[in-house]
Amino acid sequence: MLVVGFPTGAFQANCFLVAPANGGPCVIIDPGQDAEEPIADALREHKLSPVAVLLTHGHLDHVFSVTPVCDGNDVPAWIHPDDRYMLSDPLRGLSRETAAFFGGLQLREPREVREMTDGVELDLAGLKMTVDHTPGHTEGSVVFRSATEEGGQLLFAGDTLFAGSIGRTDLPGGSMDRMTESLRTKILTLDDETVVLPGHGGATTIGRERVSNPFLTGMVDLSDPSSAHRGRGRGI
Repeated sequence: MLVVGFPTGAFQANCFLVAPANGGPCVIIDPGQDAEEPIADALREHKLSPVAVLLTHGHLDHVFSVTPVCDGNDVPAWIHPDDRYMLSDPLRGLSRETAAFFGGLQLREPREVREMTDGVELDLAGLKMTVDHTPGHTEGSVVFRSATEEGGQLLFAGDTLFAGSIGRTDLPGGSMDRMTESLRTKILTLDDETVVLPGHGGATTIGRERVSNPFLTGMVDLSDPSSAHRGRGRGI
């Protein structure tokens, strides 16, 4: 499996191109701000042809370039229905300060948008990706699981899980209670060897996070309304 990743825009959100190998179809995950040019460069370098764009959630730093990337390559965007509204009204999902940073920005949906829900297995570009709905950072946050030819598993985690942290829950649509449930039922149930490719920062593994991530090792505290961690995760 080929995975090409790079950070994009002011918030350094990770964008990924995933394909079975060089010289064939691929999917693009989370084309953020200023992602068009590096995506085009990677497509040329690896001789890839995109067939779809997959979105882990609707926040602006992950969807900023989705419409030009989708419409420019005549491919659909896949998103959970609970976050679809942010494709055309992205400022609704941001804090007041971040929304002010982007001013009166207006976006529109790609020409073709498809909705995905929990447990769906997407068969795209010769890849099988399982969708797990992980609300908490946003109402429609998802992660994508994909097996490698070597027998391993990749988790494209968006802003649900990071190396040493989790997604913040204090933005519109966020919920620490739902994040706690997502982490318990969708993240901590995965094998320790699962490689995590998060929406910001570097790669990690489930095993590493299970024993070192304070948001996971302290799951009891996570569910406590007085927890000092409440709402302090990463992401915009």
